[in-house]
Amino acid sequence: MIKKTSNGLKIISYNRKDSFNYFFKELIEAGIVLKGSEIKSVRSGKVNIADSYGVEKDGEIFLVNSHIPQYKQASYSNHNPYSERKLLLSRKEINKLTGRINEDGFSLVPTKMYFKKGIAKIEIALAKGKKLHDKRQTKKTRDWNREKACLLYTSPSPRDSWASRMPSSAWK
Repeated sequence: MIKKTSNGLKIISYNRKDSFNYFFKELIEAGIVLKGSEIKSVRSGKVNIADSYGVEKDGEIFLVNSHIPQYKQASYSNHNPYSERKLLLSRKEINKLTGRINEDGFSLVPTKMYFKKGIAKIEIALAKGKKLHDKRQTKKTRDWNREKACLLYTSPSPRDSWASRMPSSAWK
């Protein structure tokens, strides 16, 4: 499922569930290190980042638990679908993110994966988990906005056609 956007991005995978479960403090674009069979599988659009998250190991950020299925045409050089993938960030960004994760209780969650000028990128969010009452409030406002849109847009009934608005004397 690759979807093109107006600004030239080809979105491969979008994580809608995390916008319901987390408050996003900051969005960061990062490159991702992929093997040959992984990028072939990504180009076919079969990526799942729904349950993945970012962790810091030895001064680097890794994406854990993302699923990129094996490429069928790759024979012996195929990859592990659930392997950890290194994210390409600058040293300044890595230091800032690790400080926020360790001190403030934030998490790194991927929001979407896309191609930008032919290069695979991933957008990660510095996020804090929502409480149950926050989730209820989000759902309530979403339902209200949907109901409000339905009330504002009402389709005209057949009785409101141009013929019903004409006086009866015009038909004679």
